[in-house]
Amino acid sequence: MRTPPRTTRPARSAAAGRPLVGVLLAASLALAGCGGADDAGGDSAKSAADGAARSAVEGAGRPAGTAGDSRAGEAGPARAPKPVPSAVIRTASLTVEVEDVPEALDKARTTAEGAGGYVGQESTTRDSGGRERTRVVLRVPTARYDEVLTALQGTGRLVARTAKAVDVTDRVVDVDSRIRSQRASVARIRTLMDRAGKLSDVVTLEGELSSRQADLEALLARQASLKDRTALATITLSLSRAPAKKAAKDGTPGFVDALSGGWHVLVTLLRWIALALGAALPFGALAALPAALWLRVVRPRLRRRPVPAPAAPGPPPSAPPVARSSGEPGRG
Repeated sequence: MRTPPRTTRPARSAAAGRPLVGVLLAASLALAGCGGADDAGGDSAKSAADGAARSAVEGAGRPAGTAGDSRAGEAGPARAPKPVPSAVIRTASLTVEVEDVPEALDKARTTAEGAGGYVGQESTTRDSGGRERTRVVLRVPTARYDEVLTALQGTGRLVARTAKAVDVTDRVVDVDSRIRSQRASVARIRTLMDRAGKLSDVVTLEGELSSRQADLEALLARQASLKDRTALATITLSLSRAPAKKAAKDGTPGFVDALSGGWHVLVTLLRWIALALGAALPFGALAALPAALWLRVVRPRLRRRPVPAPAAPGPPPSAPPVARSSGEPGRG
C-alpha cells in the first residue's frame, strides 16, 4: 500500500503566509482610517489597530491551537511605577532702579553666566527726559533660580516683582508616553512594509508611515520645548536710572543750595554773553570793512589835496560924506 506523499515544509509555510498577508493589509487599512481622528481618540484607535496588527504578526509564528503567551499568567505581582520627577516652568519679572544702568547690566550678565545661564534678549531705550532704560531676558538653570533672583534684586532699588511657577509634569508624562507609542507604531508599519507583497500595499503603507513619522517629529519638538522651559527658568529684568534726590521737606534752601544756584546763574550768564558775542561777530566783521576802507584809502587822499590861497585884501571902503546942516556956525 502506497503512502500519500507528505507536504513539504516550504509549501506549508507559503500556504500559512497568505492569510497572514491578508490580515496585515486589513490591519494597515484600519490604521490608515484612524489617522484623521483627534489626539485622544486617534491615539486610542491607532493603539487598538496596532494591537491587532501585532497580534496578527505574533500569531503567525505560533503553531495552530496555541493561545497567547502562557507566561502572562505566570508573571509575578505588578511592580509599582517609578516616581516621576516634577517638571515646573518658572518665570519672573523684575523692575529695578539703579544709579548706573550699564554697570548694573554687566553685573546681571555676569550673574546669569556664572550660574550656568545666558542672556536671551536685550533692548535699550531712552525716554523723553533722557533716562536710559534697559530690558534683558535671562535664562538660568532652575536649580539656581532663587539664587540668581536674589542677586538681581540687590543691584538697586526694587520697584516691582512678579514670579510664576507652572507644574507641567502631567504634560511631560503624556508627551513621553505618546512618543513611545508613536515610535512603536512606526516600527510596526515598517514591519508590515517588509512583509507586504503587492506594490499597492507598499504604497499605502508608505503613506501611513510618512504620516506617523510627521506626528512623531511634532511630539519630539514639543518634548524638546518642555524640556528647555523646565530646565531653564526665565527672568525678565528691567533696569532704569534712579531719579534725582528730592529737596528737603521744609523747602528752605541752604548755603550749598545758594552757592550752587549762584554758580549756575554765573555759568548761564557767561554762556549767554558768549552766545551774544558769537551772534554779533559776523555783523562786526561786516561793519569793519567799510571803516578799514575809509581809514586806509579815502582819508589819506583827502589830506593830499591842495588848499586854495586866500584872496588879496583891497582898499578900505571910503566913508560916506557927512551932510552938514544950514545952521552950522561959521558958514554963511
